[in-house]
Amino acid sequence: MKIRLDRDVMAEAVAWAARSLPSRPSAPILAGLLIKAESSGVTMSSFDTETSAQIQVKANVVEEGEALVSGKLLADIARSLPNKPVELTAEGSRMELVCGSARFTLQTLPVADYPNLPEMPAATGNVESDVFSQAVGQVVVAAGRDELLPVFTGVRVEIEGETLSLLATDRYRMALKELPWSPVGSTADGAALVPAKVLAETSKSMTSGESVTLSLANSGVGDGMIGFEGDGAGGTRQITTRLLNGEFPKVRHLMNVNAAVSVRATTADVIASVKRVALVAERNTPLRMIIGDGQIALDAATGDQAQATEAIEAVVENHAGGEMMAAVGFNPQYLADALGALDTPYVYFAFTAPAKPCLIQGLEQLDGDPLGDYRHVIMLMRLPN
Repeated sequence: MKIRLDRDVMAEAVAWAARSLPSRPSAPILAGLLIKAESSGVTMSSFDTETSAQIQVKANVVEEGEALVSGKLLADIARSLPNKPVELTAEGSRMELVCGSARFTLQTLPVADYPNLPEMPAATGNVESDVFSQAVGQVVVAAGRDELLPVFTGVRVEIEGETLSLLATDRYRMALKELPWSPVGSTADGAALVPAKVLAETSKSMTSGESVTLSLANSGVGDGMIGFEGDGAGGTRQITTRLLNGEFPKVRHLMNVNAAVSVRATTADVIASVKRVALVAERNTPLRMIIGDGQIALDAATGDQAQATEAIEAVVENHAGGEMMAAVGFNPQYLADALGALDTPYVYFAFTAPAKPCLIQGLEQLDGDPLGDYRHVIMLMRLPN
């Protein structure tokens, strides 16, 4: 194998493919990055038996072939190269990399021992890349991170006609985003539980092209596979990953919050206030939102050591009549995550009771209706007496 390619193209491709390599591979061969040179270009691949990543880039292929080398080492080398063309030559058990006056010789791994990468399933539909990236970012913040509860570390992808829904929860908060997409067939319905980490990485790395192609191998959850294909910096990228096993909890009904009290405020003002007041919030203690007439106030404390409070102008409505709800308690990080996921100038809070779920939505206008395509629910914390 002998190829020549641009330094930046190689560095970007190797870094992206190597990002999917396992930190503790179950077999040494899985630490390798596969480089395959064909007349059509060069493909770099990684695989950890669960998730595969492939990127195809343009290169001057002098001699076709393939080689398997340590992905992490090659990524480190590629980052450090001078801004000059790179030449890769593989023969026998060695691969030589030359860039300007820099020269590296690497030991190769046996290609014959490398597992076959899974094939990309048939395309299910397409979604605009920037819309997809934003939607995933809004939802993954609510996914769990406890590997002992794997079903909560996934995002449920639901396909129903021309609507693609993303839903995530860690039991204490949940986020739902519905977005338009273009199915390949007329009966493109199904569901898949996709690892949130893979989905997040995928959405961020395929934004250069107009769309991302989603390929679902089956319409059930578990023992299936999902694939994504799109353009990123340097070339065309493909990712496949196995679906998570387990039954995702039925939480959609929790999104239907009939507000007893609602609050409308400027998103940027609330975000800035939360960041400031949360600085003194003791761990595992709530950030209080005190609901008043024409304003809300946020306060937090670390025992007697530090306290903070800040008032924000707001539109407060009492839909139930009677006595106004006095205060509610938020997990500061959960509130910050939910607000950060909004892409609207105003925010809408819907409360039913101090210890019940709170619904957060975006508003394009302060006196407008909440947008229904994105809903974020947070379980409120009990306030001390």
